Amino acid sequence: MSDTVLDVQNLRITFPSHRGPVDVVRGVSFSLGRERLGIVGESGSGKSLTGRAIMGLVPRPGQVRADRIAFMGQDFSTMRGRDLRKIRGKRISMVLQDPKFSLNPVMKIGHQIEESYRLHVGGDRRQAERETLAALEAVKIRNPETVYHLYPHQLSGGMGQRVMIAMMLIPKPDLLIADEPTSALDVTVQLQVLAILEDLVRERGMSLIFISHDLQLVAAFCDRVLIMYAGKVVESCRASELDKVQHPYARGLLASVPRLGDDRPELPTLQRDASWAQ
Repeated sequence: MSDTVLDVQNLRITFPSHRGPVDVVRGVSFSLGRERLGIVGESGSGKSLTGRAIMGLVPRPGQVRADRIAFMGQDFSTMRGRDLRKIRGKRISMVLQDPKFSLNPVMKIGHQIEESYRLHVGGDRRQAERETLAALEAVKIRNPETVYHLYPHQLSGGMGQRVMIAMMLIPKPDLLIADEPTSALDVTVQLQVLAILEDLVRERGMSLIFISHDLQLVAAFCDRVLIMYAGKVVESCRASELDKVQHPYARGLLASVPRLGDDRPELPTLQRDASWAQ
């Protein structure tokens, strides 16, 4: 049996514009095993849309095409309706970057997580409540019984992100896509959330796609890295070898990162070349 969890080949995403169709993701291909894969790049590089395309969540009028998007050997790029719902949300989950826009503001936290459990797993209300409390405890939330009865506006940013992780993980998916899950959090809370993700990935044997613009964060947290620019992958490497990348864009990103003890009078700016986008 293959160890490949996800196989993406020649993924393209196109949006219409007044000048004609624009390819915002151009020929992205990669395979994912039981590992943590980081996808990095600046805003507009196509990294978040790549994650959404895997989930079938690219908004209209965007058009997604691919030679193959296969999960556990099953090509679901052309699936619709019930067949797609059996995979999306249950076997593949996605955590977005800001819980304020993902949680229902008029539903209690516990009821939202229960809804996810009953939709994807089944069971009665009492079983869903037990699993919800266990999920909140798994993401290191103290007093889960109290948080269960709170509304989203009563949570801090870090607490809200933990709730989102609990909600996405309660069906016990094989693949978790985390789209900049720590970008809205302060550094201390970032580390706490990453530690939770790392523990859960290790304990459950999940695969993880971690989308971020933070090179240092990805290098420290992931096993492998894809670097995107202008909608395509310009380089891939082991995370431990990120400092050895060769593409000028990747080298420029690394050079612009401030470091403790850096005696440079100013950080260098990225000198772009039109050929990078070809």
